Amino acid sequence: LKGISVDVQVKGFVADVSATLKYKNEEEKALEAIFVFPMDEDSAVYTFEATVEGKTIVADLQEKEQAHKTYDEAIKQGQQAFLLEEDESSADVFSCNVGNLPPGQEAAVTLKYVRELPVEADGAVRFVLPAILNPRYTPKEHDVSVTATRPQVPIGEIPYTLSLSAHFQSAYGIAKIVSNCDISPVEYINEDKTAAKVSLSEGHKFERDVELLAYYSEMNKPSVTVEAGQVSSDAAKEPEPSGSLMTESVAMFNFYPSFPSGQEQTNCGEFIFVVDRSGSMECSMNSEPNAPRRIQSAKETLVLLLKSLPLGCYFNIFGFGSDFESIFMESKEYTQQSMEEAVKKVNAMEADLGGTEILRPLKKIYDTIGMPDHPRQVFLFTDGEVGNTKEVVNEVQKNSSNHRCFTFGIGEGASTSLIKGMARAGSGIFEFITGKDRMQTKVLRALKCSLQPTVKNVSLIWSLPPSMEAILLSNIPTTIFQGQKSIIYAQLKGKVETEAEGEVCLQYNFKDELLKNIICFPLKAEKVERPTIHRLAAKSLLSELESGTDSKSEEVKKKILDTSLQSRVISSLTAFVAVNKDTKTPVEGPPIQRDIPAPGVMYCAAMSHRPMAKACRRSMPRAKMCIGKLTLL
Repeated sequence: LKGISVDVQVKGFVADVSATLKYKNEEEKALEAIFVFPMDEDSAVYTFEATVEGKTIVADLQEKEQAHKTYDEAIKQGQQAFLLEEDESSADVFSCNVGNLPPGQEAAVTLKYVRELPVEADGAVRFVLPAILNPRYTPKEHDVSVTATRPQVPIGEIPYTLSLSAHFQSAYGIAKIVSNCDISPVEYINEDKTAAKVSLSEGHKFERDVELLAYYSEMNKPSVTVEAGQVSSDAAKEPEPSGSLMTESVAMFNFYPSFPSGQEQTNCGEFIFVVDRSGSMECSMNSEPNAPRRIQSAKETLVLLLKSLPLGCYFNIFGFGSDFESIFMESKEYTQQSMEEAVKKVNAMEADLGGTEILRPLKKIYDTIGMPDHPRQVFLFTDGEVGNTKEVVNEVQKNSSNHRCFTFGIGEGASTSLIKGMARAGSGIFEFITGKDRMQTKVLRALKCSLQPTVKNVSLIWSLPPSMEAILLSNIPTTIFQGQKSIIYAQLKGKVETEAEGEVCLQYNFKDELLKNIICFPLKAEKVERPTIHRLAAKSLLSELESGTDSKSEEVKKKILDTSLQSRVISSLTAFVAVNKDTKTPVEGPPIQRDIPAPGVMYCAAMSHRPMAKACRRSMPRAKMCIGKLTLL
């Protein structure tokens, strides 16, 4: 891999991203290059294509097993082939195979995806291009994670560069754009500052997550986008089957619920803090010189929370690794004395408990009866390096009726599937902390949400012309917090009259009040070249089907497959495959396999500090071969 170039187009709170990976075979034999890389789990990958020998080959989206057969058969026949798929263990890990690349030849593969962008506690719209994928600890009874066997190199020795340009558009104006990396000065495209662009400094090494924070002049306004159905698929240009997800209009609704002033918080609650003390938490937050250790950041975050709890609530703190322990035998009443005792114990915590066995402390907490009149709130602090993500999220889901779960991803490379998945399953919110910037606002937002009483009886009421109906493509939100955006997707079926309008009301009970949030919108759909809203809706539907309790049933698997193939959005059951059937010189014999090296914060730390290396390796015993392999190379 010689270089990666990325183009980002942001409209409001949605990013459309195109990433091109350029390869060259500098060896004397044909190669198969395998690149394992992180993706935010909310990304809807909708295009994969390869350019080789001046020809562009657009990949087909196929059922995963069939895609593997197509790829393997092409490799056997000496043809060039390309494969893109989501990893079995986690939706935030992808792999890209470039097969049968002859000596001296170049190839480029491009993948495109769209995703919703979150709003940070300080009002920033956050886009992240992830680079760091740390090895994930896998419990003994599970298969070894692909992240533990891919080669890692120290920060600063990545053999490929990254170029990135980003365009932002906001109808309300863009106040500023900042980044954790060196970027060009913000260039405004027009006088009213509703469009702007930035780019990464030249020669940027892809050795840390690239974060762009856009601050819009006005936020928190409800909005709706109605997108017309598609006449044909992007790639095949064949008519869509009647009634498919892509043929009808789809709407994206952004609600900003609010509550009566002064009533949104309570002083009751049982707060259980669960802190990752596995060996990997000893490593650095990011690749910057003198970056703090993850365990230190987790402790600072926890102390800030402890000092902000309301008097009269109850709390306890668990630390976990290969085993777990709690600072109190049972949850204790929060007083000045108990708080000071807890802070002292937190400050003495170290990352010295071995592997990342997160299920055991969770099960212990869930098996313990809660405090009467004190709703349970679980706060998790972890670098997210676990290989059994789905099992952990399912455990939270199973117990979602008796607690809320708030998660903090500590350091670059924290698994978005784990951090987001647990928070969503537990009706809480998630935050990612990669440095000291904005930590306090994130912590206090999470605490404020945990002190807000749960809303009940959430429902949607539609007011549409008799000739139309709305079919939900995403679940009605069960989690509603003051000032937090709630997104809903719906298919709008039926005949639209000119200038016709619709209305949708999100209503819920908060304490003793019935609250309503109403959005009026024109039903006339906007025709677009890129069906962004349809793809986001498809991804939302796929995510809910895949995370459901019946996701393994044949009926749900068929729905996942149909939705994925109709929308051309990749899923856990599908993969993109492209074959160059016009390969000029077929490759003889199997190609030599080469794994593309990736940056590793842990690897860098481990090579710099031997005691730290010991702690890091202790947290992932199955990853030792990776380091040995690098030494041999």
